[in-house]
Amino acid sequence: MSTAPRRALLVVDVQNEYFSGNLRIEYPDPQQSLAHIGQAMDAATAAGIPVIVVRHLAPAGAPIFAPGSVGAELHPEIARRPCDLLFDKHLASCFAGTELADWLQQRGIDTLSVVGYMTHNCDDATVRHAAHHGWKVELLHDAAGSLPYRNAQGSASAEEIHRVFCVVMHTGFAAVCSTADWLAAVANGQALAADSVWQSHQRALAGNAA
Repeated sequence: MSTAPRRALLVVDVQNEYFSGNLRIEYPDPQQSLAHIGQAMDAATAAGIPVIVVRHLAPAGAPIFAPGSVGAELHPEIARRPCDLLFDKHLASCFAGTELADWLQQRGIDTLSVVGYMTHNCDDATVRHAAHHGWKVELLHDAAGSLPYRNAQGSASAEEIHRVFCVVMHTGFAAVCSTADWLAAVANGQALAADSVWQSHQRALAGNAA
């Protein structure tokens, strides 16, 4: 007999910096991902799933996420919604130097559902941290987002970064899904499954052969 997941929804760094500040999300459309985050928060609250909201803070005077700046504030769509836990972090993983692990363990949470920003940075670090410490993880890919990079190693668009990180995370670190699929799973009390490195690689080989 299957047991319904004991979920918590983790809302990562949905702050003004990513919308009107110096680090604007480009893909997926941030207004669409924000709407999906709101839907997930509302559904979680209605279902009795704990909602955890996290803010990232950089050192004073930093160009992004400076304490006390407008950019560091939660987006109003997040700030107006209820949550069960709100805390600040200073590193990419929501577990690093925070109370998150203890809070989840005390409440018997076995599945962490992740939304927010950025797909390739704080989401990825948090997903891996959670998976390595025994939690099942879900990432809502259309309730997350990325921005473009260029450095000494080359460049990548926001879409490329988001897509590749989602593909890699789905190989076992997290069940990467749409908000619609997550909402259905919540309504039905069902778990969502990740893929595996082996299966993902075999499909790629088969596709290349074809």
